[in-house]
Amino acid sequence: MDEIKIQKLDDYRYMIPKEGGMRVPGLVFVDEKMLIEVRRDESLKQVRNVAHLPGIVGYSMAMPDMHEGYGFPIGGVAAFDMNTGVISPGGVGYDINCGVRLLTTNLQRGDLNGKVRALVDALFISVPSGVGSTSEMRLSPDDERKVFLTGARWAVENGYGTPEDLAHTEEGGCLEGADPSVVSERAIERGRRQLGTVGSGNHFVEIGYVDEVFDESAAAAFGLHQGRVTVFVHCGSRGFGYQVCDDFLAKMGRTAARQGIELPDSQLACAYINSPEGQEYYAAMACAANYAWANRQMLMHWVRETFMRVLEIGPKDLGMRLLYDVCHNIAKFETHKVEGKDTRLCVHRKGATRAFAPGRKEVPDIYRNIGQPVLIPGDMKRASYILVGTEKAMEQTWGSTCHGAGRVMSRTAAKKMSKGRSIVKEMEEAGIIVRGASMGTLTEEIPESYKDVNDVVEIVHNAGLSKKVARLKPLGVIKG
Repeated sequence: MDEIKIQKLDDYRYMIPKEGGMRVPGLVFVDEKMLIEVRRDESLKQVRNVAHLPGIVGYSMAMPDMHEGYGFPIGGVAAFDMNTGVISPGGVGYDINCGVRLLTTNLQRGDLNGKVRALVDALFISVPSGVGSTSEMRLSPDDERKVFLTGARWAVENGYGTPEDLAHTEEGGCLEGADPSVVSERAIERGRRQLGTVGSGNHFVEIGYVDEVFDESAAAAFGLHQGRVTVFVHCGSRGFGYQVCDDFLAKMGRTAARQGIELPDSQLACAYINSPEGQEYYAAMACAANYAWANRQMLMHWVRETFMRVLEIGPKDLGMRLLYDVCHNIAKFETHKVEGKDTRLCVHRKGATRAFAPGRKEVPDIYRNIGQPVLIPGDMKRASYILVGTEKAMEQTWGSTCHGAGRVMSRTAAKKMSKGRSIVKEMEEAGIIVRGASMGTLTEEIPESYKDVNDVVEIVHNAGLSKKVARLKPLGVIKG
């Protein structure tokens, strides 16, 4: 890639100065070590390109898990003025509302001694995973429309969980403004049999436990005690969301030219937020976001049922509850301070997590004095983290932080590196039981293909974008 000019602001922030057609500077949250890694792909150039888009406010930003994506870098954050700004499918990504939810339990790590393999095997059956995976669900057209409109609420109303789950889900599990009439028949068809499935790639269900607590008061509020068993569910809107993105990238490629928007990269196809095309994309994206929330809600229900069946315990002894569900591929209308004034913005987070501070009305009542839980999964071997949102994130990044470890190796390169190795055996030697939809999936997801999540989290913690609460270690993983 061409050399990007970059200036060090402090140990964890680097600025790409405003030049040429850039409307704002770029701001990248990395340390010196991470900066060397991100220079190996086009992600810094993509940060610079995003800064050219009309109506962008503040900075074009990227988190330490950043890597090259479609148009926007993965790990990218950008906010746009509602009157003069744009909305871009590339700023959300193909897997609309890809996100993660964390379940806590009453179980201690020792309660699973000798039982992890049975749990992983049972979950692998009860939770469909892999490319093209389908569930036993047969949604009627009316129910499918309700999923698009009401998201996780539809799942709870149909017996997949409780109202408490909705209270612990970002946006209550439903993004307002969805309109199924703007969604293509191809997208609807692709989503018809995939509700209640994990999918492929880096999506997973992970059984783990609390390995270390950093903030005792926040951990207690979150129900994260030393040795406590947890479960991560990571997935998105499956083929439905992919098709929505694909459809609107094609439309907006034509729209941008018609609206007189000059783009440094055609992958940044976009439309003005208030234009008919911009409104249509948001309405379709909201349908896909709601589909994803319903999907994770159903998966959580099946995880809970599987634990009770395998461990032969009841719901009270299991005590499985939703700590929080947060999305990390979405564009949302939010109110933030701009030059001291409350301003409505369209905030794009692509491979970035919302990290709202204490006191924000969007944070569930039970956590409002602590701050929003921030869920940061790592690779399938090292660790994952729970953090909490901060006021500094509100001031610097529109209340945003990283979303995971971030890839450093392509899937092709990962397969090449893992040739001749038994990933299942290696993981078992590390004390982790792994099942994958295919051996190819496991070779693509080797730990070395990701940045060290410990390094990523240290950067956002030290930069003040979110504060460490607890570290989790994996015991068993199902990979899509």
